[in-house]
Amino acid sequence: MSQAYSRDWSAGADELPFDPRDERFILNPYPTFAALRTRGELHWHGGLGMTVAVSHAACSALLRHRSLGRIWADALPADRFSAFNLLHRNSLLENEPPTHGRLRKLISAAFGRGHVERLRPWVRRLADDLVGDLAGAIHSDGAADLLAHVAAPLPVQVIAELLGVPDSDRGLLQPWSNAIVKMYEYGLPLDQRDLAERAAAEFVAYLRDLIALRRRRAGDDLVSDLVAVTDSDGERLTEDELVATAVLLLMAGHEATVNVVGNGVLALMSHRDQWDRLVADPGLLDTAAEELIRFDSPLQLFERTATEEVEIAGHVFQPGDRVAALLGAAARDPLVFTEPDRLDVSRSPNPHLGFGMGIHYCLGAPLARIEVVAALEALTTRLPELELAGEALRRGEFVIRGLSALPVTTA
Repeated sequence: MSQAYSRDWSAGADELPFDPRDERFILNPYPTFAALRTRGELHWHGGLGMTVAVSHAACSALLRHRSLGRIWADALPADRFSAFNLLHRNSLLENEPPTHGRLRKLISAAFGRGHVERLRPWVRRLADDLVGDLAGAIHSDGAADLLAHVAAPLPVQVIAELLGVPDSDRGLLQPWSNAIVKMYEYGLPLDQRDLAERAAAEFVAYLRDLIALRRRRAGDDLVSDLVAVTDSDGERLTEDELVATAVLLLMAGHEATVNVVGNGVLALMSHRDQWDRLVADPGLLDTAAEELIRFDSPLQLFERTATEEVEIAGHVFQPGDRVAALLGAAARDPLVFTEPDRLDVSRSPNPHLGFGMGIHYCLGAPLARIEVVAALEALTTRLPELELAGEALRRGEFVIRGLSALPVTTA
């Protein structure tokens, strides 16, 4: 039986399911998620102003349901955040059909011109070179930060290569991405919101110049193909859509990979038997990558809005109601994953939701998998005795879960 939507059916009037700003919660949210699952699949969160889903079934349902969409609302005041809003109004991620279908068809056609496979051997060489740099830093200094040497530069270099960004400009991308994604956190101070807008404006201006260059002189890169691609009706991407697509690829690609590698290596160092299994058997690299995405999800919350009345997990939502999938909670659901709190690099099947589901399934998932596997392969091959050299530093944000430093050394 369904029940009417109510904002206090899972918690007392003054009780929040969790505090996304609490350092103890950010350090390890999974026990809280487990406790919430015992009380129900959905919980009203007054602080976030939305319902959150904590079971795999509920998260999967809300990601797939066509009556729950990504309904973009401009950051306010709109004139203060014009570049940030431009990027999202024109983004594949923030649009629903029919706009979403047109964008995805065009972007998929450009991706389908062999870019992922073209990059596969290059990504492996890059990962090996970066791990070589890490090994050199450990040899000279006794310890080094894996994030700074491997996890952070790897996805930025890959996306830059994909887009055709010149080597001399690639150092601009990571600071832009880091600043912009802060806007996805809740309760962000105004000064950091202004920094995000400034980064968005600089990135938009840079990409307009790059697009103009590719219109004059095409290259073997995704931007050139995005400029050229048309659909069966002769439709093309607008310049704003081209810009938004490039920025989405950087932000989603960078944040996903850097945090899967960072969170994942920390997990492997904390579960030494699984690291040793991976060192001994490279055949486990693919399943290990999926398990690291599941075990400590880099994206913890994905928000949707009801566009019409819809029922999820026995509860009815009305148009305009906001609901979010807690992907980290779904990934530890014991109804789907045997011993969900145990890291298992051979886990299969592994139906995690780390890349989403439905029409918003991550377009860059194949490339992200290549990057994570390449990093794991290089690390286990070149540094099999890798171990922690101190305490990992956890970033203070909840929605995008990652580290700010991961000091490592070798035995």
